[in-house]
Amino acid sequence: MSPQAASSAIEINDLVKEYRAGQPILKSISLKLPASGLTCVIGPSGTGKSTLLRCINRLVDPTAGQIWVNIEGQRVDMATLSGRELRRARRHIGMVFQEYNLVDRLSVMENVLTGRLGYLSAWRAWRRKFDPQDVLSAQQILGEVGLAEFAARRADALSGGQRQRVGIARALMQRPAVLLADEPTSSLDPKTSIEIIQLLRDQGIQRQIPVMVNIHDVELARSYADRIIGMTGGHVVYDGAPEGLNEDHLTQIYGGKAWLE
Repeated sequence: MSPQAASSAIEINDLVKEYRAGQPILKSISLKLPASGLTCVIGPSGTGKSTLLRCINRLVDPTAGQIWVNIEGQRVDMATLSGRELRRARRHIGMVFQEYNLVDRLSVMENVLTGRLGYLSAWRAWRRKFDPQDVLSAQQILGEVGLAEFAARRADALSGGQRQRVGIARALMQRPAVLLADEPTSSLDPKTSIEIIQLLRDQGIQRQIPVMVNIHDVELARSYADRIIGMTGGHVVYDGAPEGLNEDHLTQIYGGKAWLE
């Protein structure tokens, strides 16, 4: 259990990640994520944004540091978990991927229901024996993300924006304590990007959970985030309100305004 106050949904202390010894991608990252609100992480490619999210949900293992996450009233250090404890904790952390990670041959409904697999026994998961209540929940969530009429359609018949909505619905089916999204708008046109970031923000508000999004579009982050974290070279160099992010900060983050053009 963490000695820190439970008001932070995520608390990261001195997080380090090295893919090669002596070459850290994340360099002693420390930050707190509040219990609700949209946090956007900005910064140039290769600065560690995706690695940060993947450390939080343990898609990659941190080299050092602590990752305290508030799950069902308990604060657990994701950095130290393994085996069954890690699997139980990860099912409460929703993840939306840049490339959607859908099963193309399955229907929209079947893809969304896979968000409940972590809650099933091995036998029920293998047989895809979902609780009837889960099916009802999936139908409701599909309505919330604007895909109620697409439940029976194959995933490979959808547009990019629709596929990302399925990815969001699948993550929401986990009933997550935290929702993470790794570059969810990078493959989308500007109009669809706005719709997706609005959807993520609105779902976080509705469920009173924090949403943490990696994003390249600084103006989109400024328009919709409650908080912006600016990273460069594996360090956090800005952490504050969108209105406080100025040209000096952007120059420090991106190495000059030309990065944004």
